[in-house]
Amino acid sequence: MDEFLLAYKSLITSGVEVLAAVTGLFFFKKYKATAAKFFIYFLVYLTLCDFASNYVHYIKNDGLFSFLQGTVFVKNYWWGGTLFWKIGAILFFAFYYHRILKTVIFKKVIKIAALSFLLSSIGYITFNWDDYFRTFFPFISVFGAFIIFLCTVCYFIEVLKSDKILTFYKSLNFYISFAIFIWWLIITPLVFYDVYMSRLDWDFIFLRWQIYLIAILLCI
Repeated sequence: MDEFLLAYKSLITSGVEVLAAVTGLFFFKKYKATAAKFFIYFLVYLTLCDFASNYVHYIKNDGLFSFLQGTVFVKNYWWGGTLFWKIGAILFFAFYYHRILKTVIFKKVIKIAALSFLLSSIGYITFNWDDYFRTFFPFISVFGAFIIFLCTVCYFIEVLKSDKILTFYKSLNFYISFAIFIWWLIITPLVFYDVYMSRLDWDFIFLRWQIYLIAILLCI
């Protein structure tokens, strides 16, 4: 299993992302007039950003980006580990739920929470600038998970209090909410052990990959 993950982990992750983005684009016309179009844009954004994260594989052995050898950019914590996913994805979902929710108080709460998250993340990175390029930030991950849970819980409450409950199984937003709720519920506890990633503890790394793979399968 460990050998399989080592060989195919990136391929599986990228494959799922590309499949999701292509599927979204295929059905784009159907959702063009709805807020779901923004989710399709987000899937494409994830695919492109994850592809950009692969730059680290072209640094060693006189690769295309060998000029980055010896710089803070030799590791991918700053981009893939923090900026585009743990900050960018959270802000997108805050924006998305602000668009689809109808309850005014829920929209205000999410807006305030998202702004607080953005300012807190900027401040935290500023005061821990060197670590930004060397490790993950549990504070940002946990705060981001709180935003996700806030958004999805507000959505579920709104559905339960409206006629949408009768046809919830027909709503794309319901499946999006269910998937991201389960995803963040599973992966958030792992952030407290991410220090082992930076220390190349392969036992933990393989365990982490296995949990991520299970989470992906549950959310598909």
